[in-house]
Amino acid sequence: MNSKMQVLCFGEILWDNLPSGPLPGGAPMNVALHLKRFGISSVIASSTGNDEKGAKLLGFLKNAGMDTSYIQTHATLPTSEVLVHLNEKNNATFEICEPVAWDDIQLTPDLEGVLKSSQAIVYGSLASRNPSTRETLGKLLDSDILRIMDVNLRPPFDKQEIVTPLLKKADIVKLNDDELVKICDWFNIKGDFGACASDLYKLLNLKTLIITKGEHGASLIHDGTLYSHPGYKVKVADTVGAGDAFLAGFLAAFFDEKIMPEALAEASAIGAFVASKPGAVPDYDTQTLHDFIKV
Repeated sequence: MNSKMQVLCFGEILWDNLPSGPLPGGAPMNVALHLKRFGISSVIASSTGNDEKGAKLLGFLKNAGMDTSYIQTHATLPTSEVLVHLNEKNNATFEICEPVAWDDIQLTPDLEGVLKSSQAIVYGSLASRNPSTRETLGKLLDSDILRIMDVNLRPPFDKQEIVTPLLKKADIVKLNDDELVKICDWFNIKGDFGACASDLYKLLNLKTLIITKGEHGASLIHDGTLYSHPGYKVKVADTVGAGDAFLAGFLAAFFDEKIMPEALAEASAIGAFVASKPGAVPDYDTQTLHDFIKV
């Protein structure tokens, strides 16, 4: 594993209020936790409220061995909470409250410092829904480190004029098949799956474009070549955080310079494993995943 790599994960941290009860969540936090499981140094930049829920979230992260130095405490805005609704297939939709603490992440000297010591930044579209955090992220992305965008189009926070500049800053983009259709429509890209993915990849001048397809697996384009994996069949507990786990699994393999088919298989395995367990960050180790792949 590439132990010299440090990844800055920027954006929302929150409580996912599932039907079974609240669990820590937020895509950047989930990615950071999974990267740590793979032995990669990860740092979270976010903000919580000066409240009990914020203190519990920070406690959870400290217990997980995460550095919370770059998580700001907001004086007036509350810690973020999300209502998670599961359909009959246990696929999740989200009701995201606002304004919350991560809507106002400030560019501090500490944040600028950790960016300079990092080799990559992971960011999404959701945290840019309000101008303050969007401005901070924009300044962080004006750097020459590897920029990885984890697209999270959550209506009504899925405006083209906000998401498009973030896409154009990225080196690697991960999205799902529904998001691919929506974004291709923005750019008037037509055709079947392969044509749309290829045209978007070229338009954005990406290093890698990754598309997750739920129970139908995942595909990616890297160096102009399309790769696909059928996925692993599991009984879904919920889909919360499965895409975040997939991204972390891919990045771990990517940083370790594994070939793309192997990276895609390992990413698909961790994504499926997390979907088979409740919550976004269930307990596992890398041996668990190797056993899972062999089944």
